[in-house]
Amino acid sequence: MLAQSFFEAVWQVLIELSPSLLLGLLIAGMMRVYLPSGFVHRGLSRPDLKSVMRASVVGVPLPLCSCGVIPTALGLRNEGASKGATTAFMISTPQTGVDSILVSAAFLGWPFALFKVAAAFVTGIVGGTLVNRLTAPEAARQPEPSCVDERRERGLMPVLRYAVIDLLGAIDLWILAGVLLAAFLALVLPSDYFASQTWSQGLLGMLVVLAISLPLYVCTTGSVPIAASLIAAGLPAGSALVFLMAGPATNVATFGAVYRTLGRSILLIYLGTVIVMSVLFGLLFDGLLATPAMPMTSHEHSSGLDWLGASSAVVLLGLMAFLSFRRLKARVRADALAEEGDLVLQVQGMSCQHCVSSVKKALEGLDAVEEANPDLRAGLVRVRGERLDASQLVAAIEHAGYQAQRKSS
Repeated sequence: MLAQSFFEAVWQVLIELSPSLLLGLLIAGMMRVYLPSGFVHRGLSRPDLKSVMRASVVGVPLPLCSCGVIPTALGLRNEGASKGATTAFMISTPQTGVDSILVSAAFLGWPFALFKVAAAFVTGIVGGTLVNRLTAPEAARQPEPSCVDERRERGLMPVLRYAVIDLLGAIDLWILAGVLLAAFLALVLPSDYFASQTWSQGLLGMLVVLAISLPLYVCTTGSVPIAASLIAAGLPAGSALVFLMAGPATNVATFGAVYRTLGRSILLIYLGTVIVMSVLFGLLFDGLLATPAMPMTSHEHSSGLDWLGASSAVVLLGLMAFLSFRRLKARVRADALAEEGDLVLQVQGMSCQHCVSSVKKALEGLDAVEEANPDLRAGLVRVRGERLDASQLVAAIEHAGYQAQRKSS
């Protein structure tokens, strides 16, 4: 009976999540394909408030999590974005996105979703402005050649390819983990659990949530069902907002990437801004709205909408199965390459041919490397050379703004 209840809870969360997530992915794919080339990269070069605001405006709708945003932010930086604009983009982008906005509205109501968007926007502006004010000034930078200059394909297939392969493929396992955890919490936590715990209320509860959220990787969209389950168990909405702001914006990997690309001073400003602003907005939300309207958290649906949620859930599960098969195929291919004596690395963040060129250039700049062959579709790079040091290769890729690890056997 317990297993049956758990799977019913999982299915219910999928019904609530899937329509908004699929719509958000489709919108994000259309933005990617049909926005003018270089649109998001213009107007960010000056170290002033306008550049910071533009970076936050660009960052808010983009569906990138904390790790995925680093290569994109580095690309902006290489194309001439100022340090303040780059920081604003890194702060505002992972906290929200078109898919996350729609999922947040479905689970927590539009007032909560829109408040979270405004919080991400303002937090990005604050962080970027502090960087401009507190770090050494710099002149407006000239852009370097980039992938935004590539000629983009138009049509439905490029939209679906980007939405499914690039976006859903990067977060599907995190979404699945969030769904499973949300269903588990809904089963094991009494409806008034957090309401009866004094430590979970007010500022103390927010600080506890903050301490847990900062080092963990939390997917923006996948974390929404978890937050909804916690609120349903009595956690104050302000504390859930802290979780949804600080969790997606930070993790241990992000700390290292920001430190390497922008330096210690900007890393401290980045962390300080996320910590202070998430708590302030959490307190503000509790003071203004107290508890969000959660239209779907009660698991009550009108029969007229069940078909949409169920069919969307089936489509989402089918896409996840396809992505899992694709990863398995890539793993088999990598094993075949490894048998040839080459060293194979998994690379996260490659999304275009410019990214492929950047990874190839970074690796072939090392003396020990004879040839590097990145595979964009598989997210792999095959390296040929003598006495190759995997840690040195990974460091070179990460210095170029991507994440890498040696392909495990």
